[in-house]
Amino acid sequence: MNNLNQFDDILQKAITARAALFDNQHQTAFRLFNGFLEGNPDIAVDLYARTVIIHNYAELPSEGETVVHAAKEFLVSEYPWLKAILVKERKGISPKARSGILIFGEKPDDRIREHEIWYALDLLMNRDASLYLDTRNLRKWAIETLRGKRVLNTFAYTGSLGVAAAAGGAERVVQSDLSRKFLKVAKTSYTLNGFPINKKDFQIGDFWPHINRLKRANERFDCVFLDPPFFASTSKGRVDLAENSARLINKVRPLIVDGGHLVAINNALFQRGTDFFHTLEELCKDGYLEIESLIPAPEDFTGYAETRVGVPPVDPAPFNHSTKIAILRVRRKES
Repeated sequence: MNNLNQFDDILQKAITARAALFDNQHQTAFRLFNGFLEGNPDIAVDLYARTVIIHNYAELPSEGETVVHAAKEFLVSEYPWLKAILVKERKGISPKARSGILIFGEKPDDRIREHEIWYALDLLMNRDASLYLDTRNLRKWAIETLRGKRVLNTFAYTGSLGVAAAAGGAERVVQSDLSRKFLKVAKTSYTLNGFPINKKDFQIGDFWPHINRLKRANERFDCVFLDPPFFASTSKGRVDLAENSARLINKVRPLIVDGGHLVAINNALFQRGTDFFHTLEELCKDGYLEIESLIPAPEDFTGYAETRVGVPPVDPAPFNHSTKIAILRVRRKES
C-alpha cells in the first residue's frame, strides 16, 4: 500500500507539472507521465483528448498490472471528464494486448487538436497510438517554415508531419508509406481540416524502390522528412538506425533542391546523441549538407527538472531525448 501511495504522489507531481498543457475543450494530446524518467519505469501515460493510454512496459506484463490499476483509479478519480482508458502492453503476447485493451469507459477519441490543426487518431490500430507526441515541436516547425514549399514525407505513418506542412501552406505534400491503412488515417486528417485530397500524392510503396522512382521522374522537393522506424526489413532493403542512418540520408539527398531542408529523425533508444551527431557531421564534411538546427522533444515527453528522478539508458546530448531530430540544409553541386 505504501508503494502505491508513493506512486500516486509521483504521478500527481508529474501531472501538476503539466497543468498548463490541459485545455478546456479536452482536445489536446501530451504525455502525462514518463515513468522511466519520473519514477516508475514500468509505465508511461499519454492523454489524447479525453482518452488515456497507459503503456505497460514491464518485461512480464502481469508484473505491471498493479501499477496500471493504480494509475487507472487515480486518473478516473482526478478527471471525471475522461472518456476512455486503454492499456497497451509493450511485451504483450497477443496483438490485441499490444494494440490496446479498453479498461475504462467507451470508444476512444478519434481526433485531437494541436497548434489549431486537427489530427485523426486510431488509438487501437497497432502498438503505437497513431500520433507521435515526441515530434510535436517538429510539427510546429513545419507549420511555421514550409509555406509555398514542396514536401515529401517518407515513412509517413499516419502523415502527421505532412498534415502540419499542409496546414502551414505547403504548395504540395507527398505522403509515402508502405501501409495503405496508415495513409488512410492521414487522409482523414486532411478531411477534418478541409484540405483537398490529391490521391496521387498519397503513395504506397517500399521506401527503397519508391525513392528510386521519384529520382527517375526527376521529382524535386524543398523539404524531405526522414522519420523511419528504428528497425525494419523488406526484400528491398533494411532500415537500422543504429547502423545505417547515413545511407538513408544519402538516399534522399538527390531529391532535395539547393537550399532545401532534410529533416533527419533517429529514435534509436540505445544510440548516444553524440554518435548520431557525429554521423551528421561526417555527412556535412563535403560541404553539401549543413546542420541548421536541432529540434527538442517537448518537456512533457522528457520530464521536467522538478519531476525527473531517472536518467536515460544512454546520454542523448546534444539532443534532449532519444528521439533525435536534426534540420539539415542541402546544397547541390550544380548550383
